[in-house]
Amino acid sequence: MQATLTFLGTGTSMGVPTLGCDCAVCASAVSPQGDAHNRRTRPSVLLQWDGRNVVLDTGPDFHAQAVREGIRRLDAVFYTHGHADHILGMDDLRPLSFHNAEGLPLYADEPTAETIERIFDYTFDTRSTHRYPTSAHVALHRIPSTPGAAVDLFGVRFQRIPVNHGRQRITGYRFGSAAYLTDLSSLPDESYPLLADLDVLILDALRIEPHPTHSHLANSIAIVERLQPRRAYFTHISHGLDHAPTNAALPPHIRLAHDGLQITFDIDPQPPAPIEPPS
Repeated sequence: MQATLTFLGTGTSMGVPTLGCDCAVCASAVSPQGDAHNRRTRPSVLLQWDGRNVVLDTGPDFHAQAVREGIRRLDAVFYTHGHADHILGMDDLRPLSFHNAEGLPLYADEPTAETIERIFDYTFDTRSTHRYPTSAHVALHRIPSTPGAAVDLFGVRFQRIPVNHGRQRITGYRFGSAAYLTDLSSLPDESYPLLADLDVLILDALRIEPHPTHSHLANSIAIVERLQPRRAYFTHISHGLDHAPTNAALPPHIRLAHDGLQITFDIDPQPPAPIEPPS
């Protein structure tokens, strides 16, 4: 079964252009003579298959992203972790959730679910006197923290991939022959066997220089070489990477993603053979 993945946003937590910055990449992002690929909103992707629409993360730019891509309905949302650039658009789900009698399903690990409930307490407070009358009609489901824990949804298995985000352990997802690993600094050993035989690998590549909580360009290339997907796309990109010259220097099977980019892949392949973790 073929699916389409749309990059709603590919930027870092501060977005590109970054406020107050006059660097060449930020200037290019807003200039009519610049490169529109350098205009990067906060990271999120849309998956579409068999009439279904599923989003991974709803950052503070989600409203504008949904308008740009013509998203008129959603069937589910998966969250990677509870940082602002990944969850603050949750309230924008309201008009997309009202039609769902059982609540639009949201999936997150325990720490992320707790953060969402705390920030949007007016949505999840079940007391009638405290609940906002037009709150998002959502149902928040916890994903177990065990590696490979999965949610079967609309004929597709969404498998949890543990990801190191600095000292924090967050959630990446594998769905069919593709995997989405945003905000990655490194992969724990138990994640390698879960990422065998990928067609598409999407992962963090923040900038050229090393960073304490995000993968930098050379490290991301090394992860791609280890996992050997057929295609790789980098996301969560800062203003430290200029789109065209960076792409020109990358191997042909590795590209910087950009906002609005669409790719297709097989969302229900045969189970993969395991990859051994690095020694």
